[in-house]
Amino acid sequence: MSLSTDTVIAEPYQFTSGTVPLLISIPHAGTHLTPEVASGLSDAALPLSDTDWHIPQLYDFARTIGASVLVGQYSRFVIDLNRPSDDKPLYTTATTGLYPDTLFDGRATFRPGMTPTDARRQQYLDQIWQPYHQKIQAELARMKQEFGYALLFDAHSIASVIPRLFDGQLPDLNLGTNSGASCSPALSEILERTCNQQNRFSHVLNGRFKGGYITRAYGQPELDIHAVQLELAQVNYMEEIEPFAFAPDKAAELQVLLKQLLEGMVRWGEDAYKQGVV
Repeated sequence: MSLSTDTVIAEPYQFTSGTVPLLISIPHAGTHLTPEVASGLSDAALPLSDTDWHIPQLYDFARTIGASVLVGQYSRFVIDLNRPSDDKPLYTTATTGLYPDTLFDGRATFRPGMTPTDARRQQYLDQIWQPYHQKIQAELARMKQEFGYALLFDAHSIASVIPRLFDGQLPDLNLGTNSGASCSPALSEILERTCNQQNRFSHVLNGRFKGGYITRAYGQPELDIHAVQLELAQVNYMEEIEPFAFAPDKAAELQVLLKQLLEGMVRWGEDAYKQGVV
């Protein structure tokens, strides 16, 4: 595949403002690389297989329901937008860090001696990670000021089988609420009920993926900010082998459920706010 390389740090994200208090964050769909990262990637990492492929396309319908959408532009191999800036581990099981030195399957991300310098990585933190999170904070603050509350949906995907990270095949939909700490229990119930009303896709709440840094940092239901992460098994909307092609027929079926989940969040927020229970 052809790698997109930026000689200078370009705009770290794309943002579309919406009309309802729902922000969809897509931190891992980016494929832009800096020269240092591009020149240092191992052969195993060159296909960028750990990308959340096609997630902006899969959620393109979200703008029709009025959601704001924030999409990171740089590959997680440059810097991972869903990890804390101090790089403290989020999971006790196998995982990857702020600057991933291994792929999900455990192989090295960079060739020996070719990892970016600490100074470069500090630049990535300052010019890519920080602006993305500042935008999340600004948009959630705007929504709270305008509507009285804010909803955050962190959208992800991953290959359905990765033995290093989880046993067997991943459920189709993996909802995470930081074990219930990042949103109202009533909102979790709405999302689970929506999943239970169909039998095409399997689902789990707070299984292997309970929510990454974005969900944990910004989900503050006591402050009327409710955050949910959804990790999708990629097999349901794309081909999981290179060139990782989008599968429109599969995707269309999945989009029906995704739209129901997002519309359910919006309705819950409207109803709860009217009743004064957000």
